Amino acid sequence: QVQLVDTGGGLVQAGGSLRLSCEASGRTLNTDAMGWWRQAPGKGRESVAKIAWSDGMTFYANSVKGRFTISRDNAKNTVYLQMNSLKPEDTAVYYCNLEMESQIYWGQGTQVTVSS
Repeated sequence: QVQLVDTGGGLVQAGGSLRLSCEASGRTLNTDAMGWWRQAPGKGRESVAKIAWSDGMTFYANSVKGRFTISRDNAKNTVYLQMNSLKPEDTAVYYCNLEMESQIYWGQGTQVTVSS
């Protein structure tokens, strides 16, 4: 089994920054990728950023390009999301996920609230 613990959310003013962390534990040897999704109130869950575990290739949603940066620490089985220039529309619950052998695992989510 795989367990994900995502942390780092909070309340920040528009223009501010936050850094989310997600630590994976358990059977993670064959991880393909890790990423971050978010779900705003009344909306569906959307992909924010993703990083391939083998070569570090990254993917971003257009709405966060140039503001968010995803990175990984393979030794710590941890993925980070540095969020800069935050906007009120970034307010959501952010979920970490891990893709491995056609399975997807999810963290419990961490709330990010950006005030205007």
